[in-house]
This record gives sequence, C-alpha cells and structure tokens, in this order.
Amino acid sequence: MRAVTAVAWLLTLAYPFLVWFGIGRWDLRWLAAGLLLIAVARALGTRDRRWWIAAAGTGALVVATLLADNALPLKLYPVLVNAVLLGVFGLSLRFPPSLIERLARLHEPDLPPSGVAYTRKVTLVWCAFFVVNGAIALATALWASDKAWALYNGLVAYLLMGALFLGEWLVRGRVRARAALAEGPLAKPVANLDG
Repeated sequence: MRAVTAVAWLLTLAYPFLVWFGIGRWDLRWLAAGLLLIAVARALGTRDRRWWIAAAGTGALVVATLLADNALPLKLYPVLVNAVLLGVFGLSLRFPPSLIERLARLHEPDLPPSGVAYTRKVTLVWCAFFVVNGAIALATALWASDKAWALYNGLVAYLLMGALFLGEWLVRGRVRARAALAEGPLAKPVANLDG
C-alpha cells in the first residue's frame, strides 16, 4: 500500500504537467479518470478522512469535466488541494493542538508554552499561504494559458512552499537560540539572587 501511496503523491506533484501535456493529446475522459484514480489512491493511503473529502471533491471536478467536455475543472484541482490543506490547518487552530504543534511534539513531546504559541503562529502562516496560493491557482486556471497554469502549479507553487518551509526552519532556529539564551546559565544566578 505504501508504494501505491508514494506513486499517488508523485503523480499529484506531476499533475499540472500531465494535464498541460495531455490537453489536446489525450481525451479529457482519460485525464479525468486518472485524476480520480490518483485522489482515491492517496485517500486509501491515509487514515485522515479529509483526504476522502478531497477525493469526493475531485469526483465532482471529474463529473464537471465530463459534462462540460472542458479542461477547466481539471485545472481547478490545485485550488481544491489548497482548500483542503487550508481546512486541515485551519481546523487545527479551531480545535487545538494546531497541526504544526502536533508535528513538533513528535520530536519534542514536552513542548513549552512558548513553543505552543510559536507553532500556532506557524500554522496561521501556512493558512495564509494556502489562501494566497489557492487564489493564484484559481487565477491561473481561469485566466492564464495552459502553459502558465502548469508552470505556476507544477513548479512555482512548490518552490514557494519549499521557501516557506526553509524560512520557517531558519526562523525556528533563531527562536530556539533566543529561548536558550533567556533560559540558559546566565539566567540562573539572577534567579538565585531573587530566591
């Protein structure tokens, strides 16, 4: 099952280029069927029911593609993915712990309150990213050429995600260093003087 899930994720990453390449070369029904197969395979590979919601949304895009005989619904798939990720991250803010806090606790189970506050802010930043990225994905689907759509959704969006991930990692290092200085050996003698 892991191999199927890995292939589904790889195809998801390559999806914009597959659609760009396939439009005009392959029947839209085959592209739509492939997209649905990818979404179902990815949902089967996780216990998170939200990916089944994404698969159902994908099914709606597939039906719209078949009924309209138009590629636009297929190009809306990145918008759907951003909406699902926004929902996952956003709901974790509404019903804590935040998603980033859960991930942080895998490496640091005794996360201090400052770490909880920081992970909440990072989760908010990711929510903002998914809103902006989803809006750009929508704009490219509606108004850009197929090539520009594929370029943004298949390359630029991933580079932006990577830049955000790397930027957060660098900021996290600085935040941890500041926290260590504040709680380090210099702080202890001062505390002893007060006690």
